[in-house]
Amino acid sequence: MVVIGCLLLVILPLIGLVIGGYLGGLAVGLWTALGGFAVAFAVCSVSVVALVKARPSR
Repeated sequence: MVVIGCLLLVILPLIGLVIGGYLGGLAVGLWTALGGFAVAFAVCSVSVVALVKARPSR
């Protein structure tokens, strides 16, 4: 789960940059890359929280 979240930190901003750059130019591409990074960071955070909660207590 954490691996998917960390992989998304690279994949989603690149996808956002390519699609935004194609549809609206460089400025839109940068904003969509930032949005993709924010979404990926949220997914990564949720997966880390789930992993910490799944850890057995001592």
